[in-house]
Amino acid sequence: MAHREFSRETLQLDAAVAVRAITQGISNQVLRRLRRRGAVIGLSGGIDSSVTAALCAAALGPQNVMAVLMPEKDSDPDSLRLGRLVAETYGIGHVVEDIAPTLSAAGCYLRRDGAIRELFPDFGSDWSCKVVLSNVLHGNRYSLTKLVVETPSGERREARMPIGVYQAVVAATNMKQRIRKQLEYYHADRLNYAVAGTPNRLEYDQGFFVKNGDGAADFKPIAHLYKSQVYQLAEELGIPAEIRQRPPTTDTWSMAQTQEEFYFALPYEQMDLCLYGLEHALTAEAVAQATGLTEEQVTLVWQDIEAKRKATRYLHEPPLLIDEDEADRSFGQVA
Repeated sequence: MAHREFSRETLQLDAAVAVRAITQGISNQVLRRLRRRGAVIGLSGGIDSSVTAALCAAALGPQNVMAVLMPEKDSDPDSLRLGRLVAETYGIGHVVEDIAPTLSAAGCYLRRDGAIRELFPDFGSDWSCKVVLSNVLHGNRYSLTKLVVETPSGERREARMPIGVYQAVVAATNMKQRIRKQLEYYHADRLNYAVAGTPNRLEYDQGFFVKNGDGAADFKPIAHLYKSQVYQLAEELGIPAEIRQRPPTTDTWSMAQTQEEFYFALPYEQMDLCLYGLEHALTAEAVAQATGLTEEQVTLVWQDIEAKRKATRYLHEPPLLIDEDEADRSFGQVA
């Protein structure tokens, strides 16, 4: 492909055709292959879960889709409100499960705050926090993480996170995604439904999910779509404008945080083009012209994509089994 042919329009879909193909795929997968009566989806009020919910309603009938809204004490109140809006827009049944008590009982907040106090000893339960990743475009060869906290009076502090603190904080917050998934499967088992996953292609490729948390699902109907294509489907499906115009967030931390701060090097429009360029062996020059970046910046983003693929390969692995040949060789061996 010549670089003059590559632009933002390259990722343009015939949204109506895509919706028909995906809804047919959902129907086949859920009703025939999985042999379930409907679908359960964790609805966050974000673009990906909203589009997935609308697709499931179109494929299976809204009466055969159950949305589970799962706020906790760090959630943005808008997430619950917008999740309800989506359920009501498409006539989907929904239930609200406040997961804060479960997370408290499991020690999620206590463990997270204990790790944070290794850097900020006076950190209190009335403070807020978020984790920020250094941007590769700023010349950092390695991703560095910072912890940002805010006192009740509004004072912000930040510190670089040693690996042990980072892993402890993330391990505690990952409980949120795993508790949510447990509740989704409770409702799926109760109704004989399948669980829908919501990652888009960028998130799926880059491992932007929690293993056995939001990474767990019976089917993932938008994992082949770039994020910008998900927005195209959102318009076709009539997702409320407020959701389509809402910046993508993690909605995991008590401080407002964008996905670029926590994980991706760039806004999704540019990340999509960089990922497409890498997957289709385009030149850095072609991608630079399409994204408005320099060739050096495109190369840095590609290096970051490959690094994240390597680092998160474990997340895509199913449980490993011992090879039969290896097992056979062990028979008759004396310890």
